[in-house]
Amino acid sequence: MAACAPRYDPNAPALRTGYTCCNLHFEGDWISDGNYGDEPFIAAGTPVKVYGMSGNVAYAEIGGRLMRLGHDYGRKQESLQQWVEKVVVTKDPKVRLATFPAEVQEAIRIGKMLEGMTKEQAIMAVGYPLTSDTTSLDAPVWHYWLSSFDQYQLVWDKQGKSKVSADPGVKARAVYAPPK
Repeated sequence: MAACAPRYDPNAPALRTGYTCCNLHFEGDWISDGNYGDEPFIAAGTPVKVYGMSGNVAYAEIGGRLMRLGHDYGRKQESLQQWVEKVVVTKDPKVRLATFPAEVQEAIRIGKMLEGMTKEQAIMAVGYPLTSDTTSLDAPVWHYWLSSFDQYQLVWDKQGKSKVSADPGVKARAVYAPPK
């Protein structure tokens, strides 16, 4: 028997409030920790109020919309609460975003990678890598998915800068190409 969503009461105390850490992709009202890059997204820095958790789902109001945060894949590596604490942050990332170079800001605004991004910038742009595929943010390679069939990797050099590795068609969809 599936658990029912807790009734939303805008006046009830929130379990967690803050902002989306990064661009969070969704389908309908579902935001998965898979964060498939081909789906539309809610922008980094959008206000969030988490009002309930049940099983592997957190219930939230995000930017005025009722959404479900689904911990689909990384359950063995982290708890639902740990994942929610990663994606709902207390400091608005838009403040930090404003300090980045213009082309990095644009890549993040449109939800794409830009080669040479730092880990912080990559997370803002495309979210956290799945913990089931990338068990540590210290790993030299992070794994991401545009869809359930299209994977790409971020390879980190010794200076902490990214390089995207993927099939050319996937890379073209995942990487921002600034105008010349």
